Amino acid sequence: MPVISRRELFRKAGTGAAVAGFLSAAARNLAANPLDMPIGCQTYPVRAMIGQDFPGTIKQLADAGFQRVELCSPVGYADSGFGVIAKYKGAELRKILGDAGVKCESSHFDIKELRQNTDDRIAWAKDVGLTQMLVPSLGGPRNPTLDDVKRAADEYNKMGEQSAKAGIQQGLHNENFELTTIDGKRTYDLLLELLDPKLVKFQFQVSTISRGYDAAEYFMKYPGRFISMHVQDWSSETKKTMAVGQGTLDWKKIFTAAKTGGVKNYFVEMSLDLMKASVPYLRDLHV
Repeated sequence: MPVISRRELFRKAGTGAAVAGFLSAAARNLAANPLDMPIGCQTYPVRAMIGQDFPGTIKQLADAGFQRVELCSPVGYADSGFGVIAKYKGAELRKILGDAGVKCESSHFDIKELRQNTDDRIAWAKDVGLTQMLVPSLGGPRNPTLDDVKRAADEYNKMGEQSAKAGIQQGLHNENFELTTIDGKRTYDLLLELLDPKLVKFQFQVSTISRGYDAAEYFMKYPGRFISMHVQDWSSETKKTMAVGQGTLDWKKIFTAAKTGGVKNYFVEMSLDLMKASVPYLRDLHV
């Protein structure tokens, strides 16, 4: 069932009985969502569409059943299609999202833009109404030393402190630098030890199972350290990303462990077709 605004619901439904039917269906869908959280998606996979028509793209995502979206910064991701959203003031951006029936509380920011002007990026986040600022990678070297990791963690802890003062939570994704190793130990695990639990949370990329990073295992090993996750299914047979529910991952186990991990929201992140195909499964998944 597409997510629509209350105004649109009443306009389209017309009669009291029809309205009741719409509300009942919506309630069933919300109740079935794992962790009792709205189904979200990351907008990076539709970046080309966003570059051409931001409002229209958001409406397509809402029509597909997504109730939350995670954006990418118009500064750090300007060349990827997100530069177009810089023209909107926070209130205008929130209205576009609200008119489509979705909300946004999280966005990705490139570590370089935070280095250049953390205060400015925090100000933009506040204007848009974000409560979470996520960094895809700390951008360290491909073959880091322990000192490299310590420097990266110290820098990000300071950014996390600045954000916390503004009421925003910083969070780290796991890509590139975070998936390296030092003397046989995972850089990701070192960062979990070095980053301040109060200032920095983590966003787990479920598809890193292809590299041996198990979401449920990390959620249980580091309770309360995570804030969200990017969701993809994975086939251990074909070694390919799949729509959620169509691969070999145990989603009840992952979402159950996510409660311990501290996950507050989740975002499906794949091609648009695979994201759409994931919605029915997530609507029916009870954890």
